[in-house]
Amino acid sequence: MLRLDAVSHRYPGSDVDALEELSLEVPGGTAMGLFAPSGSGKTTLMRIASLSLRPTAGAVTVAGHPVSAVRYAVPRSIRRTMGTVGQSPRAATSPRLSLRRIIAEPLSFADGRRTPHASAYTERISELADLVQLSPDLLDRLPHQVSDGQLQRACLARALALDPKVLLCDEPTAMLDASTTAVIMRVIAGRAEQGAAVLVASHDHAVLGASCHVLRPLGGTE
Repeated sequence: MLRLDAVSHRYPGSDVDALEELSLEVPGGTAMGLFAPSGSGKTTLMRIASLSLRPTAGAVTVAGHPVSAVRYAVPRSIRRTMGTVGQSPRAATSPRLSLRRIIAEPLSFADGRRTPHASAYTERISELADLVQLSPDLLDRLPHQVSDGQLQRACLARALALDPKVLLCDEPTAMLDASTTAVIMRVIAGRAEQGAAVLVASHDHAVLGASCHVLRPLGGTE
């Protein structure tokens, strides 16, 4: 479960709240779609929900646990329950890591490794690649050797590697073709069917409507 209670945020130097007293709750087993056009406060909201930005006011609860810390100050037990997918797979991956090692990142870090060791997780990586329809021949390629859609599939596989209870997706299909969009949204919806709380923010109302149980508009100024 993910819950935000009266969350607000104002960036330093601004006299306007980027997000003002927003509350929402995403129960386990639910995919909530946030219809969020440009300037709606989406980026701020998703950063707060992913525990990478501390709200100016309000509270965040993840899987029943109130969380006030952000980033690596968040207890590992909480971080392991969350998976995130952003809109830019190239910004979210190292150009020096193969897709196989990208998928292995959370598995490796959860075991206390400092760098991704794909060879230790061959079976799990294969399962995840199959889930997001990444063929085996792509797994040893570097990001510049694959398309944006293929790299985004690897990012989704990485987000799902630890079976998160909360999955956060910020414009996960931005600038992707229709076939890749269908695969990614089907996998995201499937995660909710398996019991996770899923929050998807997008400006594409049709994509959200086809994949999410609950739709909610998001307004404001960002």
